[in-house]
Amino acid sequence: MTNKIVVLAAGKGTRMLELSKDKPKHLIHVKTKPFIYYLLKNIKRAGFKEIILVIGYQKEKMQEFAEKYKHKFNLTLVDQFEIIGTKRYGTACPVECVEKNVHNENFIVVNGDDLYSAEDLKIMRALKNKYCYVAGYHHQEPQHYGLHKVDQHGFLQNITEKPKPGIDFDDQRPLDYSINIGMYKFTPEIFESIKKINESPRGEYEITDAITLLAKKKKVKVVPIKDGWKSFTNPDDIDKMEKEI
Repeated sequence: MTNKIVVLAAGKGTRMLELSKDKPKHLIHVKTKPFIYYLLKNIKRAGFKEIILVIGYQKEKMQEFAEKYKHKFNLTLVDQFEIIGTKRYGTACPVECVEKNVHNENFIVVNGDDLYSAEDLKIMRALKNKYCYVAGYHHQEPQHYGLHKVDQHGFLQNITEKPKPGIDFDDQRPLDYSINIGMYKFTPEIFESIKKINESPRGEYEITDAITLLAKKKKVKVVPIKDGWKSFTNPDDIDKMEKEI
C-alpha cells in the first residue's frame, strides 16, 4: 500500500475571478467548509497516512487552514515558492518540490482543485508494483481533455493535451478514449524525469512531459477509475460541487 499522497495546491485559480482575489481557490467555501476539506476527507477515508500539501499563493491562508484542521488531517506543508521561486511555473513544479518529503518511496499525486472519490483513491493506493500509473477515465466528451494513448498491454505511450481541431478523433465512439484527470501514482524515478524536461510551448513545465519520458521506457501504465471526478475551476462549479457533496 502507498501511504503518502501529495496534493497540489500552490496556485491562485484565476478563473475563479474575484473569489480567489484574497485566498487560494482551494479555500473557497462549498456549503460550510473550504473546498479542499472535502478532498482531504476522501483522502483520509481512502487510508492515506500522510498528506503532503504543496502551497504557494496566499500561503498564510493555507497555513491557517492546516492549523484549524490539524486534529482531522495529518498534513505536511511544503512551500513551492520558497523552494523554487515564482518564475518557474507548471504542474511539474510542485511535484519536484516534494522529493525530500517522499524519501524514495512511491507516492500518489492529485490536483488540489479536483474532487476524487475515496474508492478511486483506494484503487490508486493499492497499486504495488514498480510502474508509475496515470488514472484514466472514459468520458462522454473526451475532446475537451488530455487523452491517453495506450498500447495493447496497458502501457501509456503518450498524453495528448486537449486535441486540436482536425486531429484524428472518432467522435462516434467517445468512450473508447481514456482521459487524463490529474491523479497519478509515481515511483521516485519521476524526479529524474522532471529534471530532463523543458518549458512547453505555453511556457510551463508540464508533469505530462515528464510522464511521457518515462512512458517511452515502458514504465507507465494506465489504470481505469470508476467514479470520475469533479473539477473546481470557475464560479459555476460551486453550485455543482454543493450538489455533488
